[in-house]
Amino acid sequence: MAPDAFKVIKTKDGKNVKVKIDSLTCIGAASCIAIAPETFALDNKNIAYVIEHTEFDDLDTVLAAAMSCPVFAITVMDENDKQLYPEVK
Repeated sequence: MAPDAFKVIKTKDGKNVKVKIDSLTCIGAASCIAIAPETFALDNKNIAYVIEHTEFDDLDTVLAAAMSCPVFAITVMDENDKQLYPEVK
């Protein structure tokens, strides 16, 4: 996967969403991992990434993890490319 590309995941509650982490913005706070450990992890440079597997957290948990990021480094979109977080005004 290309750096900072959207990764399509299927959440535990059956939702297909796209998740992207801006690696230049991420500060490694790890709040996303504390909330959604089945979706996010830290690499060896303490930058968050989406785990490569098939068992992800449910959508509400993924969104809560994105919302917990103190620098807004995580973007979540639905399968129709509607941005769920951060909200677009």
